[in-house]
Formats: sequence, C-alpha cells, structure tokens
Amino acid sequence: MSPEELEQIAEAERERQAKFKHRIKVCMAAGCVSCQSEGVKAALDKEVAARQAAAGGGECDCEVKCVGCMGLCAGGPLVAVGDSALYQHVTPEDAPALVESVGGAPVSRLVCPTDVPFFQKQKKVVLENCGNIDPERIEDYIAAGGYTSLMQALGDMTPLQVISEITRSGLRGRGGAGYPTGLKWSTVSKAPGEKKYVVCNADEGDPGAFMDRSVLESDPHRVLEGMLIAAFAVGANEGYIYVRAEYPLAIKRLRIAIKQAERLGLLGNNICGSRMSFHLDLRLGAGAFVCGEETALLASIEGRRGIPRPRPPYPAMEGLFGQPTLINNVETFASIAPIIRHGGEWYAQIGTEKSKGTKVFALAGSVNNTGLVEVAMGTTLREMVYEIGGGMAEGRQFKAVQTGGPSGGCLPAQFLDMPVDYENLARAGSIMGSGGMIVMDDTACMVDVARFFMDFCMGESCGKCVPCRVGTYHMHGLLKKITQRRGSTADITQLEELSDLLKNTSLCGLGQSAPNPVLSTLRYFAEEYKAHVEEHRCPAGVCNSENGDDAANEPPNPDAPVAIDLGSGKGGDQ
Repeated sequence: MSPEELEQIAEAERERQAKFKHRIKVCMAAGCVSCQSEGVKAALDKEVAARQAAAGGGECDCEVKCVGCMGLCAGGPLVAVGDSALYQHVTPEDAPALVESVGGAPVSRLVCPTDVPFFQKQKKVVLENCGNIDPERIEDYIAAGGYTSLMQALGDMTPLQVISEITRSGLRGRGGAGYPTGLKWSTVSKAPGEKKYVVCNADEGDPGAFMDRSVLESDPHRVLEGMLIAAFAVGANEGYIYVRAEYPLAIKRLRIAIKQAERLGLLGNNICGSRMSFHLDLRLGAGAFVCGEETALLASIEGRRGIPRPRPPYPAMEGLFGQPTLINNVETFASIAPIIRHGGEWYAQIGTEKSKGTKVFALAGSVNNTGLVEVAMGTTLREMVYEIGGGMAEGRQFKAVQTGGPSGGCLPAQFLDMPVDYENLARAGSIMGSGGMIVMDDTACMVDVARFFMDFCMGESCGKCVPCRVGTYHMHGLLKKITQRRGSTADITQLEELSDLLKNTSLCGLGQSAPNPVLSTLRYFAEEYKAHVEEHRCPAGVCNSENGDDAANEPPNPDAPVAIDLGSGKGGDQ
C-alpha cells in the first residue's frame, strides 16, 4: 500500500458513490439498533428494490446505507435522506413515504430539525465521520480521508516530529485523568526495552456512559489509525484493544476493521512499504469496572486477575509483560489522525488555555435531547443542559448534573455557567472522567444518588486494598441507614472521615475517587442530609417509598447500629 494506491481506493469509492443520485442513511449504532433500526433498513431496502422493479429494472439510483451514530439517541431510529432531511422515530411502516420523498418534499411528521443547538453547537473532531460513513467498509473510511494521516506520518515525519505535533496540540488523555498525551508518548518512546506495546483502553464501565462504544461502532478505523500512528511514534510493534464483552456490536466491527486493514497492508509487516510492523489483537473484558485502571487492565490482558498494582513503576516504563507500554483510551486515539492532518496548532486553538480541543459527552438523564455530543472544551453546563440538551424533560426543575461517572461529583445549579474543563470541574469537586454527564431534576434525592454510586463502587471493588474493600462497604451501610431514616449526625461525620481515608489511602483510582459523589452531595445538598437525619424524611419522597427496604417503613431509630463485616468486604474475584 502506497499513498498512490490509497488514493486509487478513495477515488474508486467516490466513483461508486457518485453512481447513486440519492442516498438514504440509516443509523445502525447500538442505540438505534435497540429501537429496531435493522427493521427500518430492511423495509427501506425492500421498498427501493420494489420501485426499481416497477420502473423496469436497470441501474438503481438510490442507495440505502448503514452508518454509525448520528448523535440524537432520543430520536432513534434516525434516518437521513441525502443532506436535505433528517427523520426521527422512524418505523418500518414509514419506508414507502421516505422513499417517495427522495428528491421531493420531506415527510413533515417525521422531520427532526437540524437548525437547533443540539446540532449547531457541536464541534466535531472525533465524531466527524460518525453518521456519514459505513463502519463496516474500509473503502468508505478511506474515501473520507482515512489513513492519509498514517501515510503522512510514515512518509514525511520522524517519530519525534509526530510526538512534537501531539505535544503542540495540548491533547490530554480523554480516559479521565487528563494526563498530557504528548508527554506520555515521549516517555514510552524514550523508555529502554526490547519490545513495546500500544494498548487501547475501551473498558468503558461508567453508568450512563457510551462515548467509546459509539466511536468504536461508528468509526473503528479512526481508532486503528490513531494506534498505528502512536506505534510509529513510540516504536511499538504489537498492540491490543481491551474492550468489554458487553459491547458485541463494537467487537464485531472492530474485528471486521482489523481484517480489512490487514488485507490492505495497513496492519501487519512492513506497513505501507516502510520498516514499521504492527500487529493488533482484541482482548475482551468480563465487565469489571476496576479493569479501567491501567495496571488492572494490563493484568487482565496477561491472563491474570484484573487487580491494580502499586505504581511506580508506571506502565510507560514497565507495563504489559514487563515492557514499556503506551495506554490511551478510545477517544484519545480517535483524536490523533485529525491532529496530524491539520497540525497541532489547529487543535490547540480549540478549547481553553489548559484544556485544549474537544470532548465527547454522553448526555443522559432528565433532558429532552439525550445522546452523543462533541463540544469544544469550555462549553458551559448551561449550554449543555438547556441548549444542546433541549432543557429539562417534562418541564421539571434542574437539580444537579453528575459528571465523571461513579467517581465524579454532583454539581448544583450554581455551577450552570461554569465552563467545562479539567480544572474547573476539579475545583468544583467533580472530575471530567471519560465523559458521562447525567442530568437530574427535582425528583431526585441526592442522598439516594450518593447511595447508588457507592453501591456501584462497593460492588466493583477488587478487594485488594483494605481502605477500598472495607471503606466502600461501610460508607454504603451508612448511606443506606440514612436513606432508611435511621441515620444521625454522627453518621454524617463518619462519612466525611471515611471519605478522607479512602481518598488518601486507597491503592487505585477506584477507591481514591469513590467518595466524590458523597463529598459533593454533602457539600452542596447538606439540607437533604439534614432532613434525613434530623427530621427523618426525604424531601424528594424517594427514600420513603422507593428504597426497596422494609426498614424504611419502621419507626425511625437514630441509634440503630450499622452491621459492618470488616473481614469480607464486597470485592471478590472480578
């Protein structure tokens, strides 16, 4: 494969596409598939074939095309007819009307307006191909400019120049920690070792998060290209994508993409006629949240139990099988190709002073427009909720937004005008995380929300370190006691003490960040805790009727003890 051959493939695909006067694109990402978009695609195929037969056969001038996520998951299944109309909530029965509308007036009852902030306020870098290309056809990706950045890196740049460009861009790891990507690449590049690895962390375990899954389902070659450029930059010749087995569609498309890239010589030995070789394989995770932590992830790839180890040494120096290893997440690798194509300075002009570029968010919860969005760093929470999100669902009042998954914090209305970036979220008591953003209305009980996330962290603790194994269990017991109207002010004091203990003594990020939802709700919703422990009532009415425990109906007993089993915890083998 040479640049000329790549352009020949791109030109052949463009010529193929040009034969069709009209194109109907059907979203086939997991959100729309769950709403039966496969049935919609089959009905459209059948209708197009029937009309072609009725017209006497001949060459078809309308293509029904599978594409990835179009973003507005709340409107699924989504169908786009050319560039003129986007349709939402489409059913198989709508196929005749949609095909009839091709080249004519749109079907007004199904039209999804695209001149609204949800679409207009996005800045698509990672998601630029999503909803436009067929994720199962490498030719479609190449026709959209795919793998040209790899060719540019291999043909016109040195590894050091690639790293310098990534450093200049200001890109920070999108997995949650926000570590400078260029610095991590430089460290791995300089690390001594006979063999080096590149690993993609696709173990997306946050409740309500679906960013990485959607990218893998919609544009898998973008991630492969980013990994190939990274391998060239750091001198690696082998890599793994660690993806949870709960993502069957993403796994299917990744496997197809890897085979296609190998067939064209974009993966394997002597890539594009260069001396670079890179072999890539998948490793399926069983769904342990702790395996999102890089040392636990590496242990799982090696076939061992997925539990973290103390650092240093860091994986950049001693990682997979004891060799220097570069680990980035899906969104980070998906940002690499456009940075090489347009330059680091171009990317650095997007975002804020210390948080450059764009961020993909999974917008979920009590907003009208739930879905996948990509915005420039520095976009305010108010813009996310009331403009892009379309405001609160059912006309409810905004109460809080939870960012960063179970390790993040719950921020009240006073932060709606805060620009979203790494520094501002940290100061407010939350984190960026991988990009989950759950909006809550006035029907939510923040004490119960804290209990829910602590229950998640407790169950996902690997059990290796005592602070996390026992601390999360104890904190969950205290929160459960409070939601059952049996708590006391002493319990709140103990929650604060345990939070400090976990943050400062846990082995990995799971335990260190598990107290964030508790601390943020204690900080910003103290009156709700006070109502539970002093007045023995839940202001939102959630804990009095929906906590699923008979003890909630018993007379309140503030002095009742919480049973804590300090020996067993809730970890266990993941």
